[in-house]
Amino acid sequence: MQFPRLSFFAAVVLFVCGKSAAQSYSNGIAAVVNGKPITQSELRDNIKATEQIIVFNNQNDPAKMKRELEELRHNALDALIDRELILIEFTKIGGTIKPQYVDDQINNIIREAFKGDRDALVTELAKSNMSMKKFRELQEKMIIANVMRAKQAGEPPPPTPREVDEYYRKHVDQWRVGDQIKISTITIPKFTGDPGATPESQKKLVQELRTKIVGGADFATTARTYSQDSRAEFGGSWDWMPRTELMPAIANAAMELKVGGVSQILEQETSYIIVACDAKKLGEAPPLDKVRGDIQKMIQQEKSKKAIDEWMQSLRKKAVIRKF
Repeated sequence: MQFPRLSFFAAVVLFVCGKSAAQSYSNGIAAVVNGKPITQSELRDNIKATEQIIVFNNQNDPAKMKRELEELRHNALDALIDRELILIEFTKIGGTIKPQYVDDQINNIIREAFKGDRDALVTELAKSNMSMKKFRELQEKMIIANVMRAKQAGEPPPPTPREVDEYYRKHVDQWRVGDQIKISTITIPKFTGDPGATPESQKKLVQELRTKIVGGADFATTARTYSQDSRAEFGGSWDWMPRTELMPAIANAAMELKVGGVSQILEQETSYIIVACDAKKLGEAPPLDKVRGDIQKMIQQEKSKKAIDEWMQSLRKKAVIRKF
């Protein structure tokens, strides 16, 4: 059986960020799944590991990073419960993983992260009080979860021409190139140097400004008065620019607006931003035939995800789950 390869970065970060329960975490119980406990230390380790993946993948989009980190912390226990359900199901069907698959995964980590130096891996694990045996067990669980999900995803039937046409119409924006946009911004820093100003008070200020603008206050006048970016003296107005030159969070927010519309407050690492869409020019979208193959793959991926989601829902319904 061919096993899907794990994300290399995810596999590495799992042990770099993991800590043993003996270090600093109490080993209280977070949940029990069909009689199998999930400890608080497991939960915290999983959160820390996945946090690093999110940070790594969203370095250029702080707002998205913050949103995904919040979602992670909110859903972390459910994710661990799901993994435990998968492991239980794997045991029920008499599943086994050949040691060679785990060896291959570990050797891949040694080769790519430690330049082939196995002792360096052992040393790194020791810093987190993690034995090679424990590390191997974690890798095996990750492989099993991926294998079982892949098994349930199966091979969906090819999408029909109608499905492809509908998908293209709904998602044509993602293939369009050459978009240009003209925006205005109001930027309010989280930190001003004023002892009386806090990120919370600055957020309250920007919320009040947005409410006034939506209520009819002039955007340019408000920008000149309050904004603290390089375009404040120009009423927050920017020249025409390609969508690709903007930060993704700002570009996406602006393109979703109608001309004359005002965005919700965008939270960046050091500031809050309000964006107004002054004008936009849409680029060219490729004809359907040029992206048909990509669309077919995307539709099949969505069908696979739906199959996995339905399978997980059935496992949850049959399980006895207690959260603490």
